[in-house]
Amino acid sequence: MTLAVCATPIGNLDDVTLRVLAELRAADVVLCEDTRHTRGLLERHGIEATLLSYHEHNEAARTAELLPRLEAGERMALVSDAGMPGISDPGARLIRAALGAGVPVTVLPGASAVETALVASGLVGDRYQFVGFLPRGVKPWPDLLAASPTVAFESPQRLPATLRSLAEFAPELEVAVCRELTKRFEEVVRGTAAELAVRFADPPKGEIVLVLGPRGSEPDEDAALSVVSELVEAGVPRKRAADLVARLTGVARNRLYRGSL
Repeated sequence: MTLAVCATPIGNLDDVTLRVLAELRAADVVLCEDTRHTRGLLERHGIEATLLSYHEHNEAARTAELLPRLEAGERMALVSDAGMPGISDPGARLIRAALGAGVPVTVLPGASAVETALVASGLVGDRYQFVGFLPRGVKPWPDLLAASPTVAFESPQRLPATLRSLAEFAPELEVAVCRELTKRFEEVVRGTAAELAVRFADPPKGEIVLVLGPRGSEPDEDAALSVVSELVEAGVPRKRAADLVARLTGVARNRLYRGSL
């Protein structure tokens, strides 16, 4: 009687631990998001196993079905298509139910898209935050960004609009677009939000992890406007004054120009 939560490769099928392979061999049943995807991993490592689908559309029903089987003594391995089940993937419901029923739950670590992207970005620090998939539509950047790096997932189709939105909010923010991590066409593109909005004007192919650099403290817009006014009074052309203060403070030049009229 045990539920083993197994991390699986995020791309390269060789990025799997010996413990995970041993558990997949020993399990009475392997629960997986996509049986075809997981079968490819098992065949790559010469493992035969009974597979059962466990995904976001049947998670509630499957949990009710599987919990009595776990309590009766079955040994189950839980995997997702990539990474750790329960982290932006199905699995949390079954894990909570098993723990609540006193079923032993063990977690076998492995590859992580979050940590791989964070290190590859060059923005790694003592702390970071992971926000999962970015919300659709308008992005609440003030709530999403932090004083430490932020890691997020985004679909390739929505990436151009996301980068344009970010560039409008914080054009100089350091960003890394990590695409197809550990796969054949892995790519990590680093630059400012403004630069990457131009670089990814069209949707790329593959899976995307975004790493957003730490957000600096908010500039004092009132103080910046005051400086613009003083420069104008001293004879500096308004456009030139707004441009100079924008460079020094980070407040948008257009806001300073309009606000000083």
